[in-house]
Amino acid sequence: MHVELTTNNYVHGNAELAEAVKAEVEHTLGRFGEQITRVEVHVNDVNSSAKSGIDIRCMMEARVSGHQPLVASHDAASVEEAISGAAERLERVLDSTFGRLGHTKGRTSFGGDQTI
Repeated sequence: MHVELTTNNYVHGNAELAEAVKAEVEHTLGRFGEQITRVEVHVNDVNSSAKSGIDIRCMMEARVSGHQPLVASHDAASVEEAISGAAERLERVLDSTFGRLGHTKGRTSFGGDQTI
């Protein structure tokens, strides 16, 4: 799984932050490693540090082979919290998506064949 990090002008994207993001993504989403080809992580300071409070947004986009990209985001007061929250939300999205793909509920397919 390839992890890509982009930041805006107000969040300093350095090698240390890139390693922390990669570690968090691999820890949280590692079990989906074979299905995910790439994860794009975008970290932005929404208020440009002018105001205090919840102003860091992390958006993660997982590129899943054979499917549309899946996206999750999280807003928090710190970069670490935003990254962790977005990774957890993306994990839930992946759980939901892959759970639905493997569960047919015994319905009849559009072609008329009974699925089991």
